[in-house]
Amino acid sequence: MVARFILSLLLAIPVGLIAQQQLHIPRNIQQAYTQQTRSETGLPGKNYWQNTASYNLQVQFDPLSRYLQGTEEITYQNNSPDTLNVLWFKLYPNLYKKGTPVLVNIAVEDLSDGLVIDTISIEGKTGMVPKTDGTNMTASIDPLLPGKSIHLSIHYHYILNKGSHNRTGEIDLGADFIAYFFPRIAVYDDVDGWNKNPYLGPQEFYNDFCQFDVNISVPRGFAVWATGDLKNGDQALDPHIYERLQYAETHDVITNVIDSADLANAAVTANKPTNTWHFTADNVTDFAFAVSDHYLWKSTSLVVDPATNRRTRVDVAFNPIHSDFYEVIDFARKTVESMSYRFPAWPFPYPHITVFDGLDQMEYPMMVNDNPLDNRTDAITLTDHEIFHTIFPFYMGINETKYGWMDEGWATMGEWLISPMIDPSIEDDYGVKPYEKAAGKEIDLPIHTLTTQTFGEALFLNSYPKPALGYLYIKDLLGDSLFKKALHYYIEQWHGKHPIPYDFFNCINVGSGQNLNWFFKKWFFDSGVPDLAIQQVKKRKNNYSVEISSPGSKPVPIDLVVHYIDGSHQTIHRNISCWQQGNTSVTVSFNPEMRVKKFTLGSTYIPDTNRQNNTYIVE
Repeated sequence: MVARFILSLLLAIPVGLIAQQQLHIPRNIQQAYTQQTRSETGLPGKNYWQNTASYNLQVQFDPLSRYLQGTEEITYQNNSPDTLNVLWFKLYPNLYKKGTPVLVNIAVEDLSDGLVIDTISIEGKTGMVPKTDGTNMTASIDPLLPGKSIHLSIHYHYILNKGSHNRTGEIDLGADFIAYFFPRIAVYDDVDGWNKNPYLGPQEFYNDFCQFDVNISVPRGFAVWATGDLKNGDQALDPHIYERLQYAETHDVITNVIDSADLANAAVTANKPTNTWHFTADNVTDFAFAVSDHYLWKSTSLVVDPATNRRTRVDVAFNPIHSDFYEVIDFARKTVESMSYRFPAWPFPYPHITVFDGLDQMEYPMMVNDNPLDNRTDAITLTDHEIFHTIFPFYMGINETKYGWMDEGWATMGEWLISPMIDPSIEDDYGVKPYEKAAGKEIDLPIHTLTTQTFGEALFLNSYPKPALGYLYIKDLLGDSLFKKALHYYIEQWHGKHPIPYDFFNCINVGSGQNLNWFFKKWFFDSGVPDLAIQQVKKRKNNYSVEISSPGSKPVPIDLVVHYIDGSHQTIHRNISCWQQGNTSVTVSFNPEMRVKKFTLGSTYIPDTNRQNNTYIVE
């Protein structure tokens, strides 16, 4: 069925569209086409491959001392055509290691020895000393041939950071969000080989799709939330807590899994000095967990896929002193529902999602670490933004380290669209004004600039508002139905894989049956600014002709607002296709409903670097 669908799409594309390649192709991307691991049709090439691993983790964590020790068994599968003589690892906790280069502020009191490797064996061989350089580690191995696997055992420990909270760390005494807590093998892919980019703090992550089997041991009274399915809730939780959780799994109503009475009575977990929580997760790019002995837990579930009647459980775990979190369960549920049925209208792919009351604004597979907020609108936009990341980057396996705009841009657009679905009074313009203010300055780099080459404001602009506007303009051009078809085509081809920007561009072209390279080039590759101007207005009898120019060369939609003498107004809209031929001006002609007072240009999602030329007063 999929093959027939793809064929019909290819046949529907105008002759020569696929062959037309107006975008600059770097040599390493061109090599992927030559080796047929990727294709100009947007589909993974016939020789596409990706490596994977299974992680069996035994973790002991003491919230009082923040001491974490672990044992991991890794089976790494080399699906590449290359023989590997070295393995690269990521030691993300080394962000807090003394001497590690970073681009974030780490307090002196949070500096540590980082993640310490106590022992490591590879295929049963011990005594080797891996080389550590910041957050990267390398280990030489006997040649690992294509199609073969290798087994590693690692014992390690580190102290979780108390402050300098950068996506992970202690939240307060008795609550911790713990991410990047184990040595993991870096991605080896068809474009760059090993991912050697160090973790410096601002840029995010790139991991393979792997299998996780994780046992987390914590003291009595501490509940654990994590990526994956809880396999022994009947053993780790108090029976009445477990019964409530099971109820939430199958019912739409919001259930108080842990309430204030449970906390007061210390009746949350099994009555053992230490409880071990067992989680499994298949085909996910990361694993994170959180613990607390004083958090409330609200839960509900909903059908996300009517075809299979599959449900997703939505959890919110929070400190009862944070009043905004009492409503977050509703925001989170509505986000999952909106994602499944409205945008991107793709069934939520995972069995659960947990929003944890933390000190950051960061996403993980099935987990979200969100800080408390005083403003209800901010709480809504933060909740839906972070949950939207479930699709991008996790379901799609995006390399956030290099291409932050391929996930943050989508989450920003998702925030813009879903927030009003939760509360119609919201008009979210996150990042639009900052882009308008910075556009055309030295800090304003092309979106396609690698995220590893940006930081600060430039990283923010290129990751969030600029790509989100580009996606929104494509949606406006294609219309909701065709845009959904093109986006679903992209998701169908690349979920569970590692798409790069050209895979996205090509998929949208093929999925829509239109060559949008003209727009991709101008918006994602070229310099320029969004700037529209009312050039001149002509009136003949009762017909107006308004000439609108684009001095800034960035193609943006036109919203021409006609203000009438009675105080009413109407908006005449033109999508970005009006600039497709390379023209620098567009004429809008119309017959007004009544006497016109003035014309203005602009709306929420159309930034403009010079608004002085956006108004024309009718004499």
